[in-house]
Amino acid sequence: MNSLFPKLYDLAMKPLEATRFKKVRTDLVQTATGNVLEIGSGTGINFPYYRDADQVVAVEPNPSMSKRAVHRGKNASVRIIVHEASAESLPFDDNTFDTVIATLVFCTIPDPYKALQEIQRVSKVNARILFFEHVRMEQQLLGKTQDFLNPIWQMICDGCQLNRDTLNMITYSGIEITKIESLYAKLFLTIECLNVKSE
Repeated sequence: MNSLFPKLYDLAMKPLEATRFKKVRTDLVQTATGNVLEIGSGTGINFPYYRDADQVVAVEPNPSMSKRAVHRGKNASVRIIVHEASAESLPFDDNTFDTVIATLVFCTIPDPYKALQEIQRVSKVNARILFFEHVRMEQQLLGKTQDFLNPIWQMICDGCQLNRDTLNMITYSGIEITKIESLYAKLFLTIECLNVKSE
């Protein structure tokens, strides 16, 4: 992973975070309750928005980002525990979490299908799974533009896949989607789900 990227991430995201993203994160994260798992916590940008969680267990594979997340977690209003781990191999028992949150992270996970399987495994039956992700756009020209830009985007943005179809991945994983909201011409989606599975 690019060691410079974590240092630039918060700065690069600041204009978006100051406007629409802050509201999206606040609305989504504040609904998390019980024992919460956050996938790919990055620099811990979601941490200030947790209110009703019993605790938040966050996983982040990038050492530079997880270090920044630990620092940010100390000032959160709920207990935050940060693990340096990947989404494809979560170090937790089956049926552990009441809520799972992933925000702007599935674009960079090397094996997103495996990550979705792991999320289902460690989540309780009917646990809420909440995503805020950018996706490949439905409009044909815009989608093809994303395809064209993706190789250079991936190099610049630490492996981020600009054109990843995360919504379809979630649909085919077996996770039940209960609500979808979009912004910026459906470039970004908030996807609320339930982990429907046999006990």
